Amino acid sequence: MADQKKMSRLRELITEGLRVQLNGETITYINVGHAVEDASARQNHTIFARRGCGKTLLLHDSRNNLRSDIKAIYLNCEDFKQHTFPNVLIEILSALFLELDSNLSGWFGQKREIKNIIASIRKRLTTMHRAPDSEDEDVKHKTAIDKDMSASAEVGIPNTPLTGKFGLSGARKTRTETERSFKLHKQKLQELDLWLPELKANIRKFFELSTKVKAIFIQIDDLYHLKRTDQAFVVDYVHRLCKDAPLYFKIATIRHASTLYADREGQPIGAQERHDYQPINIDYTFSDFGRTRSQNWQILNEYARRAGMTKQELEEYFKGEGFSRLVMAGGGVPRDVLSLFLEAMSVGEGEAIGKDEVRILSRSNLERRIEELKQDSQGDEQNTLIGGIYVLREFCLSRKTNIFLVLEQLLQKNEDAKNLFNRLMDYRVIHHAGSALTHKSFPGNFQAFAIDIGCYAHLRKMQGRFSEIDVSQADAKDKMRSAPVIDETTLLELFTKVPEEAEEILRTPAPEED
Repeated sequence: MADQKKMSRLRELITEGLRVQLNGETITYINVGHAVEDASARQNHTIFARRGCGKTLLLHDSRNNLRSDIKAIYLNCEDFKQHTFPNVLIEILSALFLELDSNLSGWFGQKREIKNIIASIRKRLTTMHRAPDSEDEDVKHKTAIDKDMSASAEVGIPNTPLTGKFGLSGARKTRTETERSFKLHKQKLQELDLWLPELKANIRKFFELSTKVKAIFIQIDDLYHLKRTDQAFVVDYVHRLCKDAPLYFKIATIRHASTLYADREGQPIGAQERHDYQPINIDYTFSDFGRTRSQNWQILNEYARRAGMTKQELEEYFKGEGFSRLVMAGGGVPRDVLSLFLEAMSVGEGEAIGKDEVRILSRSNLERRIEELKQDSQGDEQNTLIGGIYVLREFCLSRKTNIFLVLEQLLQKNEDAKNLFNRLMDYRVIHHAGSALTHKSFPGNFQAFAIDIGCYAHLRKMQGRFSEIDVSQADAKDKMRSAPVIDETTLLELFTKVPEEAEEILRTPAPEED
């Protein structure tokens, strides 16, 4: 193994790199495909990945890859999550015009004129930001809607069994909330809309006069922190702002926690994938475990290289299938894998990491994911997701397996079931393990999912009690074809048995804990 000095340096580098800071010293994005090149291109993009996969790092690293005549403005939506969406738009415009102002030199002729115009725009934006969003709100209308939504939740909505009862789809509620949000902020939003052509004319004038800047990227990080009902409005305005101007948006978000395109009274708002922007997917799943393992190893190896370690010295920190197991416990997400690595080294006092060491840490890792879920999700959705974890864990433990299959037809027809699995994948509680699989006993095509190791970490000795399919093995896909199938009826039945103390049960060590 590497000496203590190198190990200390490795710990320091990883610890500092776990939270990416703007202009901070950090590791370079490990570019396995073409993500950096794509994010640096003059094109609208949305970067999709779960938490901890490197979305922010990619934005910052691509910024360093830009030509000198292309500038980037970075905004993190976590800073705006308590803001109304008109004010988020004002924050974006303020940042844009500040950048324009700082890149426009010269105090004579047209340059002085546009500089004065930009100063006037920034002053108006400041005044608008301080103004209230609306003078009043129709309280009676709001109360009536809330009662209507409550009634729907109690009785459920026909043909979508999980809706209402488990609060998953809520399409009707989402539409109503979107409309209410629009009405509440209508006055300020209309002012911004009416102002948009004039703003774009001034932006184009800036680019005509500028000798230093030929394009600007508007990097909007963690869009999912904004209210779901507001996201499409923000994306819509940014998209219209960029259209027919040398402005390009780069949005980073979690796919299933985001609404980039919606319908409001028959009028489309937002931006459509592949039509208005190109997707950049930097997520890695268990469906191609070899690729996911390789990505995580390259990242860890880069940290080790910077700490002065050789590849051999790094490999000595693992025994047997230790690293593959670490990737499984981390759900393939680099930040989780690196965090677990640090924790394993601290607990083991420098001893090599194997399957047992990872297993012991994985339960507390699951608890952290539950806490993340609670922080990000809201009310009814939170209860549904906690219930979903309980249901899927009980299903896998009762069937004595870590893999379960879902009929693709169910995911296509039942929006609620689809949302449940997507959201639990977002929080790394379940992991996608395969698509278009056939079952040895049932007709149709299936999606395969792996329950997180933390859900069965208490089973120290699994032989005869639990049949784990190791997704890192070459024959894993074939073994999945015999995995148990969870259908709609079973899902509904299990949800009816979710106890009120489901979260407490999930956090409490099982009786078989060693």
